[in-house]
Amino acid sequence: MQVLVFTGCDTTDKGDINFESSSSLPQLSTNAAAMVPEKKSLPEADEQKIEQAVFSDLLVRHFWDDGGYSAIFLQADDDMISAIQKKFPDRKPPVKETYRIDVQPNVSPRDRDTGQPAMILSVDIGEPEDDGSVAAIGKWFAGGAVTGFYTYQLRKAGNDWQIQNAP
Repeated sequence: MQVLVFTGCDTTDKGDINFESSSSLPQLSTNAAAMVPEKKSLPEADEQKIEQAVFSDLLVRHFWDDGGYSAIFLQADDDMISAIQKKFPDRKPPVKETYRIDVQPNVSPRDRDTGQPAMILSVDIGEPEDDGSVAAIGKWFAGGAVTGFYTYQLRKAGNDWQIQNAP
């Protein structure tokens, strides 16, 4: 009967094992803050001009044709709604104040005055790019099946913002 017994290796590396907490790794202070790039922002007046340019473009499109929509609502403040109503006074369907919309879960938005379907427009504005341009997304919503968006690139021209790419 033969028995083989292994007891270990004669040659082992006696060097140190470096762990993540090892002093050989660079150490950061526990209170060190990560460098976060400074966020660029637009003045509120510029954001309002961008919103107005995008809303105006959306309002000349035909999302509501043959949809029986009796109103368009803007996801915006009262001043913006008033400015758009003045710019499009005879708009069909008309732009109405937000308090006149009826929104229920899982139901298309409705005009409280008529009970008919309504459409909601909104604008999301990105941060300014290094070249001075700003990206914005113009959205429309009239229920799960009637929703979409356009992406805009705007650039300041004098005191106004102009859409550079017509979707």
